[in-house]
Amino acid sequence: MSNTEKNKIIGGTLYIVATPIGNLADLSERARKVLGEVDFIAAEDTRVTGLLLSQYGITKPMLMYHDHNKEQKEKEIIKKLQSGLSGALVSDAGTPCISDPGGELVRACIENDVPVTSVPGCCAAITALTLSGFVTGRFAFEGFLTGSQGEKRKRLEEIKLDKRTLIFYESPHRVQKTVALLHEVLGERDVALARELTKLNEQVVHTTLGRAVRFFDEHAPKGEYVLVVAGAKSEQIREEAFFADMTIAEHVTFYMNSGLSKMEAMKAVSRDRGIPKGVVYKEMVE
Repeated sequence: MSNTEKNKIIGGTLYIVATPIGNLADLSERARKVLGEVDFIAAEDTRVTGLLLSQYGITKPMLMYHDHNKEQKEKEIIKKLQSGLSGALVSDAGTPCISDPGGELVRACIENDVPVTSVPGCCAAITALTLSGFVTGRFAFEGFLTGSQGEKRKRLEEIKLDKRTLIFYESPHRVQKTVALLHEVLGERDVALARELTKLNEQVVHTTLGRAVRFFDEHAPKGEYVLVVAGAKSEQIREEAFFADMTIAEHVTFYMNSGLSKMEAMKAVSRDRGIPKGVVYKEMVE
């Protein structure tokens, strides 16, 4: 299939279009084409999207689609698409469906056999991850921590032993409180505080969670933040693990009581503790 055919706007299709997170020059040529040629645009905030479209001389019918009206608007959008119209879904910034409205609409399209395709582009989480200097091969996107303080704490307890790099979003009004909670639950870890990404005042502060709390005492938070936190280290995982207070022999016995043979149990203990099998064997025969 040629690029011309691939880029042709197809009626009855929903296009998920990523928009800039700050620098308007980041809007791709394909995204401009799609926004300029679809029949309508579903936007999180029509005023914000209107400003973006005006930069490129694009005028299109728009309808508001956000968290508070999505159930009502989904039916309207599906009806338009089923009638043969083409539509684009955009959020205020970045990729729709990533901590932004859209996931439910995509699911509704799939359930109603309406074609959906994506026009990739900016995503604050990925941009911050690439600037963090942390492990990028495996990471977990957590977005905004939601609910009460207790519910946020519970979620962090669930992921505190995850070795993957963790990514959070936060507003300037809550970022210091969130960083303090991360420090309290996850312990002292490296963190990258990223804000104003791709904008003139872009800033990425590489520090630790403890120092980050003090950083915000001296620097008033400005702009939306992406918090990229280093994953748990093997030492921390072992310290927090169920076998932390067991001797090697007790650890082996635990697995044998669970149905493993002695040899299998010793191999499991070796993996858990990150020590050579010979050390476990020696402990068991002495």
